[in-house]
Amino acid sequence: YESALEVYTQQAFPSGWASTQNNLGNTYLYRITGEKADNLETAIACFQCALKVRTQQAFPTDWAMTQYNLGNAYSNRIRGEKADNLETAIACFQCALEVRTQQAFPSDWASTQNNLGLAYSDRIRGEKADNLETAIACFQCALEVRTQQAFPSGWASTQNNLGAAYSDRITGEKADNLETAIACFQSALEVYTQQAFPYNWAMTQNNLGAAYSNRITGEKADNLETAIACYQSALEVYTQQAFPTAWAMTQNNLGAAYSDRITGEKADNLETAIACFQSALEVCTQQAFPTDWAMTQNNLGAAYSDRITGEKADNLETAIACFQSALEVCTQQAFPTDWAMTQNNLGAAYSDRITGEKADNLETAIACFQSALEVRTQQAFPYDWATTQHNLGIAYSDRIRGEKADNLETAINCYQCALEVRTQQAFPADWATTQHNLGITYRNRIRGEKEQNLETAIACFQSAIETVEYLRDEIISGSGIEEYKTKLAEQWNRLYLGIVEVCLELEDYTQALEYLERSKNRNLIELILIREFAQLFPSEVVNQLRELQIEIASNQKLLQTGTADNPTNLAQHLKELRQQRNSLQDKHLAIGSRFKFEQFQATLEENTAIVEFYIGRSRFFTFIFTRHSQQPLVLSSSSDDLDELIDWTNAYLKDYYQQPQDWSNQLSSRLQKLAEILNLKEILQELPKDCNQLILIPHQYLHLFPLHALPLPENPGKCLLDKYSQGVRYAPSCQLLQLVQNRQRPDFTHLFAIQNPTRDLKYTDMEVEIIQSYFDSAKILPQTEATKSAIDNTNLKDSHCAHFSCHGLFDFQNPRQSALILAGSETAATKDSQLVTLRDGTNYNLENCLSLNAVLELDLENCRLVTLSACETGLVDLRSTSDEYIGLPSGFLVAGSTSVVASLWKVNDLTTALLMIKFYQNLQQHLPVALALNQAQTWLRDVTKQKLVEWMSNLPLRRETKQELKNTWNWYKPQTKLYNKPEYWAAFCAIGQ
Repeated sequence: YESALEVYTQQAFPSGWASTQNNLGNTYLYRITGEKADNLETAIACFQCALKVRTQQAFPTDWAMTQYNLGNAYSNRIRGEKADNLETAIACFQCALEVRTQQAFPSDWASTQNNLGLAYSDRIRGEKADNLETAIACFQCALEVRTQQAFPSGWASTQNNLGAAYSDRITGEKADNLETAIACFQSALEVYTQQAFPYNWAMTQNNLGAAYSNRITGEKADNLETAIACYQSALEVYTQQAFPTAWAMTQNNLGAAYSDRITGEKADNLETAIACFQSALEVCTQQAFPTDWAMTQNNLGAAYSDRITGEKADNLETAIACFQSALEVCTQQAFPTDWAMTQNNLGAAYSDRITGEKADNLETAIACFQSALEVRTQQAFPYDWATTQHNLGIAYSDRIRGEKADNLETAINCYQCALEVRTQQAFPADWATTQHNLGITYRNRIRGEKEQNLETAIACFQSAIETVEYLRDEIISGSGIEEYKTKLAEQWNRLYLGIVEVCLELEDYTQALEYLERSKNRNLIELILIREFAQLFPSEVVNQLRELQIEIASNQKLLQTGTADNPTNLAQHLKELRQQRNSLQDKHLAIGSRFKFEQFQATLEENTAIVEFYIGRSRFFTFIFTRHSQQPLVLSSSSDDLDELIDWTNAYLKDYYQQPQDWSNQLSSRLQKLAEILNLKEILQELPKDCNQLILIPHQYLHLFPLHALPLPENPGKCLLDKYSQGVRYAPSCQLLQLVQNRQRPDFTHLFAIQNPTRDLKYTDMEVEIIQSYFDSAKILPQTEATKSAIDNTNLKDSHCAHFSCHGLFDFQNPRQSALILAGSETAATKDSQLVTLRDGTNYNLENCLSLNAVLELDLENCRLVTLSACETGLVDLRSTSDEYIGLPSGFLVAGSTSVVASLWKVNDLTTALLMIKFYQNLQQHLPVALALNQAQTWLRDVTKQKLVEWMSNLPLRRETKQELKNTWNWYKPQTKLYNKPEYWAAFCAIGQ
C-alpha cells in the first residue's frame, strides 16, 4: 500500500489514493507487529485522509465504509481519553448507518449494528444501564440478518457480543441475564470450534468463563470450576508468544476465578490467583496497556487483601499499594466506574489494615467508600451501590471516632440500603451476609430498648440462616460434591455463633441449644438419613418423601443447568416442594435445620444427663439438661477461661507431637488443670443427685481430650468414670445421638475382626484370639490375610461386632485420608497422591488401607459395636470450624454401627490388649458398651500386679505367653498398680448409643 501511494497521489488519483489510504488504515488497524497504540494512531490518520476524498455526497458507500473503519479504530484506540474515543466511534458508526441501511446493504448494516453495539457496551458517558440496553438492541438487530445459516461466523460473533452485554446488563434480574449470556456463548461455540476458529473459540471460552464466574443460578463451587476450565481452554490458544494481550487478559480472569474458588485449599487458590495476576502484568504494563494494567493491579490488590499465606499486615500493605497504583490510571474523569470499584476495594483494605492507627484507617476507608458512591448510585449501578453501602456499614460499625451510637445508626442505615438491592431472591448469599452484619450491629446497638435490639438481631440472623440453609439445599445430595456443603457450613458458622450468643444473652437457652445443634454434623446427619430412610420413617411416609425428593432433584437440575422454561416459577415451586418435604419429615424426626430440643429430650433415659460444650468467640458455654429439664441450664466461662483453655490445648498438643515423654509425665496434672478450666466442680453441682449416666458432647478441639478421665474435685484418685454407675459416653451432637438411638441392634453373637495386619504388634494376636472365644461365630482376617480386598469381599452386614486390631493413622491435613493400616499396604514409594505416612516414617498406600472414605461405603446395618483397637482412631478434624466431626468414628456411625470405641492417642500394645479383653468380658455380662468400657478402664487403672497375674492365669493363653507376661511384671511388687497412669487406661472412649 505504501508503494502504491508513491503513484496514487491525492492530486493525481484522488479516488485511488483514498481507497489505498482506507486499505492501509485497515491493515494498521489489525497489525500485530509494533506498538498497538502507534498502529491505531496511524490507522486513524489513514481513514481521516481517505475521508478528505470519500465524502458522503460524492462517494456515499465508500464514505460509509471508511466511517465504519474509523469507528473500529476509535473503539480500540489506546491514546487519548477513552470516553472521548468511544463517543467518536459511536458517531462514526451512526454516520455509516445513514447509508448502510438494512434494505440497501443488509450485511453491512448488520456489521455496523454489531460494532455499534460493542461501542455502546464499553461506553463511559451516559447511564451504563441505558448504554447496555442500546448495545443489546444493536446486537439483536444484527442477528436479524446474521443468521446461523446465512452468516455462521458473523452470527457466532454477534452471539458472543450479545452474551458479553447480557453478562454486564444492569436492567432485569442478574441471574436471568447471566443465564442468557451463557446461552449466547454456548451458541457461539457451535460455530467457533477450536479447529475452525481457534482465536474466536478462545475468546468465547474466556467470556463464558467470566459468565460462569459471576453466575448466580446453580452451585457456586461448580460454576467456578467450569469458569476455570473455560479459561484454561482459552489459554490453549492464547499463548503468551502468539497472543500476548489476550493471554494476559485471560490470566487476569483466571486469577479472579481462583480468588473466589471454593474447591481446594483457600490459601493455595489465592497463591495461584496472585501468580496469574503477576503473569498478566508481564504483558499489561502501565505504558503499553494502562487500563488493563490498572484492572489487573486492582485484582491483585483484592487477592492480597484476602491472602492467607504470609504476614497479614504485609499483605494488606501490598494490597493498598496495588489499589493506589490502579488509581493512577483509573481516574474519576477518565474511568469513573473502574475508579469507583477501586475506591471501594481500597476502602475495604483500609478497614482491615493493621499497620497505622486504626482510627485513621477507618476514616480513610469511610472516605473511600463515600467517594465510590459518587459514581455507584442506586439508579446507575444498583448492585455495586449495595456492595459499597454494605462495606460502608462495616466501617461505621467499627468506627472509633465520633459518637458510637451515631456510628451504629449510620451502619444500620447502610445495611438497610444494601438490602434494597441485595434481596433474598436475587442475591441470596449477599443477602445473608448483610443480614448477618445487620444482626451484629443491632446486638451492639446503644439506642433503643436493649431487649428489642436483641430480638431484631435474632430476626436478622434467622433470616440469614434460612437463606444459607436454602443454599445448602441447592447442593444435590449424592452428587459427589458434599465437600461443598462442609465448606458452606464453615463459611457461615459465624451466623450460628452469632444467634447462639444473642439467645444466651436473652436467656433463651432452649433456642440457643437448637441453633447450636443446627450448626453441627449436618453432612453426617444427611448421609445417615439417606442410608436409613426406610428404617427411620413409616413405609407410607417413605414413599411420599421419595417422590418429593425425586421431584426436587429433577427440578433442581433444570434450574442449575439453565434449562427451565420459567426459572422464577420453578424456583417458587421448588421452595413449596421443600416445605412439603420438611413438614412431612418433621412429624416423625425433627433434625438438621429443624432440630427441636423437646423432641430430643423425650428420647433420653431416666437419670441420664447431657453435658454439651460450646466454644464461642470470647467465652465457652456448658449446656446441662436431663429428660425433665424445663430448658437447658447454661454455665458461662469468662474470657480469661477461654484464653486459658486455648493455651492449655496448644501446650498439650505441642508436647504430644514434639515431647511425648513430657506429655506422658504431665498428663495427670494437665487433666487436673483442665477440670479446673472447664469448671468441673460447678458442672457436677448442677447435675441431679440421682443422675447415674452421663453423655458428654464436646465441641471443636475438646473432642481430642479424655473428659471422662477428668479428676473429681473433692475425691482424690477418682475421676468422672467413678461417679456414674451406668457409665460416661460421648456423642458428636444430640442429633447424631438421636439417630443412632433409633437403631435396634439386639444381637451380639457374630464377630468380624482384623488381626495384626502388619505383624509388628506383639500382643494384638493374643487380644483377638481371646476376644473371638466370647462369640458364637467369628470371621477373622489374621495378619497377611487382613487386606483391603479381603474386607471388600466380606459380607459385613451379618456382623454384630467389628473389631479392628491394627495400626491407625489420623491425617490432620486431609482427615478423609485417615485410615486403618492393612496388610499389603506398606510401600517404598515417597511421592504419591495415595501415600500416607505413620509418624515412625513408614509409608503406606492409601488404596490398600481402610480409609475414612472407604469406611463410609461399608454396610454395617446389624452392627452394634465397632472397636478401633489402634492408635489415634478417635481424633477428628481440628480445622473444621463448623464442627463436622470428621474422623474414623463418624465413618463407622454413618456405616451403621450404634457404638464406636476409639482412641485419643498413640496407645501401648500390651495395655490395649489387656483393656480390650476385659472390655469384652464385661460385654458378656450384658453391660452397655460405655459401662463395659468404663469398668474395664477403672479395672486397669486400679488392678495390682497380683490381681493381674491371677486374672491372666484364667485366660485361654498359650503357656509361653503366660510366662512372658509374668516375666514382664516380675520386677514389680504384688500390690503395685502397674497401669495407674491415665496414658495407659484413659485413651479409649465410647461414642454413640
